[in-house]
Amino acid sequence: MRFLSLDQMLPRDHRARAVWEFVNQMDLEPFYAKIVVDEHRAGRTAIAPEVLFALWLLATIDGVGSARELGRRCDSKSATGHIPYLWICGEVSVNYHSLSNFRVKHPEFLEAALVDSVTAMIHSGLVPLETIAQDGMRTRASAGRSSFRREPTLRELQQQAQTHVDQLKQENENEAEGQTGDARCQAAQDRAARERLKRVDAALAERDKLAEQREKRKKGDGVKTRCSTTDPQARNMKVANGGYEPAYNVQFATDADARVIVGVDVTNEGTDGGQLPPMLQKIEKSYKKRPKHALVDGGYNTIESVTAVEETGCKVVSPIQRTRQLEAHGKDPSARQKRDTDAYAAFRTRMATKEYKELYKKRPSVAEFPNADCRNRNLRQFNVRGLVKVKAVAIWHALAFNLIRLMNFAAVAAESNA
Repeated sequence: MRFLSLDQMLPRDHRARAVWEFVNQMDLEPFYAKIVVDEHRAGRTAIAPEVLFALWLLATIDGVGSARELGRRCDSKSATGHIPYLWICGEVSVNYHSLSNFRVKHPEFLEAALVDSVTAMIHSGLVPLETIAQDGMRTRASAGRSSFRREPTLRELQQQAQTHVDQLKQENENEAEGQTGDARCQAAQDRAARERLKRVDAALAERDKLAEQREKRKKGDGVKTRCSTTDPQARNMKVANGGYEPAYNVQFATDADARVIVGVDVTNEGTDGGQLPPMLQKIEKSYKKRPKHALVDGGYNTIESVTAVEETGCKVVSPIQRTRQLEAHGKDPSARQKRDTDAYAAFRTRMATKEYKELYKKRPSVAEFPNADCRNRNLRQFNVRGLVKVKAVAIWHALAFNLIRLMNFAAVAAESNA
């Protein structure tokens, strides 16, 4: 029993109100374009996209990554209902299936929303986009290490899954003639069998692709390739605890002045080498502006990456490769080496100066700040599978991080005006 309205029960300065205001300023027309009204087809009224968007944005800020948990918080008839989520719902009932689908179904629109919000901050002068910092965060995938199998085992599992699908199909045909059995139960069994076969097929396809790459690097290494039957696109990577786990490599690019995430990408590459040039291309394409400096750690400064970035006019700020080894052999790390390109030789010379050494000291506070914040908001393991869905979750965290930064900017401005 409630003796006050939800609006009265929600504090005036609660962040749910800021989330709702932020969402209502966004262009959600692409979400509405997906809603089709057909008077000849039965179905429930579609939930307004701004409600679903606001729910997931608030849930991400609160560290909630489960659609079932979010559904419980939105249940007005349950003791687990939370006032901020009920206030956003506005008496609209939401089930966890709708929430789960919405979270990962529109990754391209989520990325457009991130770009639009950052563009608005650029135009208002909050984000200068002169210097960016990029860092990778290896995040546990929704797969176990035991799910990684080599080709012979994958072929065997594929045959077993296909046999199971054929067997269920034959049983359903026999039962259809006699009109026996539970149709819903049979449909669920069929769906589970088909999905298992689909995952094994995808694992084999990924395994063949990965084996070809490994074979090019080292002859005979391709036969050792393993892929997961749970999440075929996940890869075993070295993670923060020093061990190897099935994971994805989340890449955040952050503005060095505003500490706002301006670019997000997710790869299944275990190293950061080669990730800087595509991120800078994405930033320039999205905001029509090229950053002047890119702060990155030693994992990004391969000769190929630095050369590609420097040729665009952006200067890489990073430690020089193999500094200790060169010094141990009596060589100057800032001097041109045998394999250096002209751009990389210029990079070596520049990073030996005091000015750029001081500039590099800004990198940890810029690049690692969003990583730590997202981990604190429960981005420690993905509960979705596949690069597309994983990237959607990463963008949700970027949007939540940027909104918190905007709220901090507003609070500082309010204090200065007071």
